[in-house]
Amino acid sequence: MEWDLGLRGLALLLGMSLGFGFLAQLVMWRITTHWLWLITAMAYFAAGLFISEVWFGWATEEDLQPNIDGLSFDEVLLIGLLPVLFVMLVAWIMARRARPKPPGALRA
Repeated sequence: MEWDLGLRGLALLLGMSLGFGFLAQLVMWRITTHWLWLITAMAYFAAGLFISEVWFGWATEEDLQPNIDGLSFDEVLLIGLLPVLFVMLVAWIMARRARPKPPGALRA
């Protein structure tokens, strides 16, 4: 079966991406860059497209419920969290490395 992601499914995926991006920014506000919301939103959107259209694109509409205008909602919601968590971890590690060391700290 060929899946076409409709406008409603695309809008829902975009809304979910922005929501997770802003949530990631709230959690990591003081720790990392203030562009984290955009980075995580783009990662979630790309992962959501891949999950819905490639990974679960073979399944019929009866196999995947709820299916909102071609978007495999549950699968994208659950599996899509992995790239967001990965991006947040990488941002945290990079921020720790870039943080200035106190004058008396040991240097490695």
